[in-house]
Amino acid sequence: MDIRILGSAAGGGFPQWNCNATFSRAVRSGSPGFSSRTQSSLAASANGKDWVLFNASPDIREQIAATPELQPPAHGPLRDSPIRAVVLTNADVDHIAGLLSLRERQRFTLYATARVLKTLAENSIFQVLNPELVPRRELPLGDIIPLEGPDGPLGLDIETFAVPGKVALFLEDASKDGFGTSEGDTVGLRISQSDSRSAHLFYIPGCAAIDTPLLERLTGAEVLLFDGTVFTDTEMPDAGVGEKTGARMGHLAISGHSGSLAQLQDMPLSRKIFVHINNTNPILDPTSAASRTVREAGWEVGYDGMELTL
Repeated sequence: MDIRILGSAAGGGFPQWNCNATFSRAVRSGSPGFSSRTQSSLAASANGKDWVLFNASPDIREQIAATPELQPPAHGPLRDSPIRAVVLTNADVDHIAGLLSLRERQRFTLYATARVLKTLAENSIFQVLNPELVPRRELPLGDIIPLEGPDGPLGLDIETFAVPGKVALFLEDASKDGFGTSEGDTVGLRISQSDSRSAHLFYIPGCAAIDTPLLERLTGAEVLLFDGTVFTDTEMPDAGVGEKTGARMGHLAISGHSGSLAQLQDMPLSRKIFVHINNTNPILDPTSAASRTVREAGWEVGYDGMELTL
């Protein structure tokens, strides 16, 4: 199974279009060690020919342009794409807006939970994806299903499971507990090759807490791609670029007693990689103390174009 990290940044990318904070200035000026990052997305293939996107970033056109494997084959039909399916982990803008760029009457299968499919159905702009060409299939929680494209199985299986999280920002209802968050708003995925389920990875770009069921599920995973939005919970207020904490946004901080570093430090994982990294996160600076801390703890900082093979 071939995996590509297409986008490693959180919503807004890096640098964010209107951000003038230290790290955004550094990447714009070409400071050593800093590299731009597009918004959160992943691609995987069982055969190197047919590809599945995991989340459809607003930057999907740029990501396809940077990834030859996702481009139409040189001697193929006049309209063609190796992208055979798209799987969504939530309804956040940075994970669904890219669907609008995939509207050119191209056949692929769209997978999401019932909650996310309902959000798409209630927003008429997504009807630009003709359901006759782009069927929408529900991801049942807890089941392992083989992914299919327009022409049949793609050789990849996924298991969808709920993780602590929050409903998308544009769906928040302040009058309800948890802003109206329900099961299925945020999920993690176990991705494996159909003919070899022993080799698998977990993709969890959004997670508000690590509970016992999640810890048990992750035990022995070959690769974990995990939510690295913020290093400290109060990172954005401390930087003066926003009022929301990581917890308020539905994201677990990396540091701290209850952070992902501490909670996953004893997990027998072959590789641990942070993705969905906010533009304020000091791990974006490879010379920072935060970056050294995560590396010494056995974690990698994901980047656009990062390739993995299982």
